[in-house]
Amino acid sequence: MKRVMIIGQPGSGKSTLARRLGEKTGLPVYHMDQIHWMPGWVERPKPEKINLAMEVQNRDEWIFEGGLGATKEHRLSRCDTLINLDFPFWLRIWRVAKRTLTHKGRSRPDLPEGCPEQFDAEFWKWIWDTRHKNREINLRWMTKAGSDVAVHHLQTPNQVREYLATLR
Repeated sequence: MKRVMIIGQPGSGKSTLARRLGEKTGLPVYHMDQIHWMPGWVERPKPEKINLAMEVQNRDEWIFEGGLGATKEHRLSRCDTLINLDFPFWLRIWRVAKRTLTHKGRSRPDLPEGCPEQFDAEFWKWIWDTRHKNREINLRWMTKAGSDVAVHHLQTPNQVREYLATLR
């Protein structure tokens, strides 16, 4: 395991799993939100996001969590492990609410400084509107992985714990 691609919808635990995998493997961890956002919740220009993501993806080792459609095909071609966190909608919503309250007014570890957690109605609407479509997209990514890629479809927190327990 040298290059790990973690996908999943908001609240599925991508950032947490990436950090835990990084601790267990010693691989460097990269969060797409740190590439996507600049301080003050300013979205980085798309060409710059693509360049930064490609810089990471071209390295020899990484754990990269999150999405950026323009670079996913390349990331998938480079990864040796693909993990899809595919949790029920109700659990993801609960987790997003919990993290919003837990980190309110502060930046989470997977976000750049200057992006304090806040209630964002537009984000909640996006989670609701894309809950079916984005799940199907992530399932398709699993079928696109090459035969040399270890694919893990984790659908419960217990499956994540069991997966982590199998790693040295």
